[in-house]
Amino acid sequence: QVQLVESGGGVVQAGGSLRLSCVVSGRTFSWLRMAWFRQSPGKEREFVATIRWNGAGADVDDSVKGRFTISRDISRDNAKITMYLQMNSLKPEDTAVYYCASGLVQDFNVRVSGAYTYWGQGTQVTVSS
Repeated sequence: QVQLVESGGGVVQAGGSLRLSCVVSGRTFSWLRMAWFRQSPGKEREFVATIRWNGAGADVDDSVKGRFTISRDISRDNAKITMYLQMNSLKPEDTAVYYCASGLVQDFNVRVSGAYTYWGQGTQVTVSS
């Protein structure tokens, strides 16, 4: 079983920054793919960014490219991975609940929410104009 715990959401003015964190623990596999998705009211959950457990394969959606950066750290004992989403130049349209996700996901499926097995509880990000 894999557990994901997010933190770092909040309220920020447009143009500001936030950093989200997601601690992935439990059965941590070397082939794990991790990602951030977001969902705003009345909309479907949408892909934001993804990265592999080893830091390779980082990719962000065009809607956040140049503003958001995904990264990760591995604990010394390899017991957990912390994934980050650095969000700069935030816009009101970035307002959403942000979820971290992980699982065995093939490269062609990394933008599909249904391909991920494990999910965090979500953290609210609100950007005021």
